[in-house]
Amino acid sequence: MITPTRISRTDEPASALLGTLAAQGASGALSTEAGIVYLAAGHVVHVESALTPDIGDLLTHSGALAPDGWWEAIDQAGRRCRVGRQLVDSGRLAVGALELCHLGALFDAAYFVLAHDGPALRFRPGAAHWLGAVRAVPVDTVLRESRRRRELLHRIWPEPAIDLAPLARVPGTSPAELPARRSRTLAQVDGVRTAAQIATVLACRTFHTLVELRRLAAAGLVVPKVPAPAPASAPTPAPAPEPVSAEPGPAPRPTAPDEPDTALLRRLLHALEAL
Repeated sequence: MITPTRISRTDEPASALLGTLAAQGASGALSTEAGIVYLAAGHVVHVESALTPDIGDLLTHSGALAPDGWWEAIDQAGRRCRVGRQLVDSGRLAVGALELCHLGALFDAAYFVLAHDGPALRFRPGAAHWLGAVRAVPVDTVLRESRRRRELLHRIWPEPAIDLAPLARVPGTSPAELPARRSRTLAQVDGVRTAAQIATVLACRTFHTLVELRRLAAAGLVVPKVPAPAPASAPTPAPAPEPVSAEPGPAPRPTAPDEPDTALLRRLLHALEAL
């Protein structure tokens, strides 16, 4: 196995560099402008992005895990990068439920990290995610699934601004009867929330939320909100935030979590038990 060295910003697309690191059997964290891909022995073990709810949001907002239980696992095992194992060993979460939620969060974040296939910012050999080992996924599988999702969303509605911008309802329209999931998604469109924020409120994977939002856009019910022009005397806007760091660490403890919706994870758990 080749031991890769630390890589700084390069013009090479992130997908190409991921392929190289996979061939080398590399372990570490590859940062892009949209998130971080964590590798172990050339396989993807986690992906995180500020544009998607993390696994803690999905577990606690769905009601599958109490917030206190999540933060207790962070406190006890975060520094040892064994949060997932701590949740299972403590009996707070079944291993199947953890794997299911982990893979959902991984592929959600990978879609945004690889959506535009921008250049990689840096690679830090040996960096590990605080969640720890749950399920490793081949790089080719992650790239193929990200491409499939991008193509599907494009077929539904080709305007990618829906993915990132705050979303607003089209005034003067009267929505017809909608499927339950689409109706719940539309109810969260308030001119402020983005797709990722709507997914967090619904305790739903971002990709599923994007499917519904693009269908709503195709039906003429939802549009990206256009920011109001700044007045001539407006002060210089603040600089853009720095790219996501590869330093391990969970999101800060929330002060007021949204009301949980347990239906989604219950359906997933029932499906898992049936399998």
